[in-house]
Amino acid sequence: MQLSYRVHPGHGPFLFLVHGFLTGSAQWQDNIDALATQVTPVTIDLWGHGDSPTPLDAAAYHPANYLAEFERIRITLGAPRIYLCGYSLGAGLTLRYALTHPERIIAQAFTNSSSGLADADEQAGWKAGASAAAERIRAGGIAAVEALPVHPKRARHLPGHVYESLIIESARLSPEGVARTLEVTNPNASVRQEIARNTIRTLLLCGARESRFRAKRDFAARVMPALTVVDLPVGHGVNMENPALFNAALLEFLSSYRHAS
Repeated sequence: MQLSYRVHPGHGPFLFLVHGFLTGSAQWQDNIDALATQVTPVTIDLWGHGDSPTPLDAAAYHPANYLAEFERIRITLGAPRIYLCGYSLGAGLTLRYALTHPERIIAQAFTNSSSGLADADEQAGWKAGASAAAERIRAGGIAAVEALPVHPKRARHLPGHVYESLIIESARLSPEGVARTLEVTNPNASVRQEIARNTIRTLLLCGARESRFRAKRDFAARVMPALTVVDLPVGHGVNMENPALFNAALLEFLSSYRHAS
């Protein structure tokens, strides 16, 4: 099985856009056209989300396998180097990709990611509760997925058309894929202990209104080399709540690398 991805029309190097838990590539709909003026966007669906299949092998959901899939996509596209932008859980995966293959990355951006910057206690808590949460999903199906606190139906600050797109896309979520993500991907997504060795120019597009992320934002700003933080007056849904601000900040960052490849 292989992750599904879509190459959008654009200009310049490829930019891998990786969405978050329970969202999907529809979350980038208000960003694609603006970003395409400087890069060639590539939207990637996580396992069990969007058009990606649902492997039954738990190992497929480990971050290490996601990195192998990102490498497969990069090689298939014939791209020596790429840009990265990860959102929430997707940020944990893209940050790990850049740490593992820095020679493949031109520059990277990411948004608020509690899973990507989780400390040891948080990881332990997620691991302890993962099996029970996953079994509830398996037993309850899509209704149990919709009951999760982070389901898009509870997003209150998104433009109406984005909210509607996410709700439509969420109906396609695979309960088994969601369960495996809870068991394997989320508890292993943190790069908190590794970001001090980052060598890639990095932009954190921080949703400043998400108060629970503030300590992680400050930790990254203090510890991560080559990091620039731009605080935006939005919550967790950074690129969706105010796409104009997100697009402008990311494009300004990318413009420094306009001739890279």
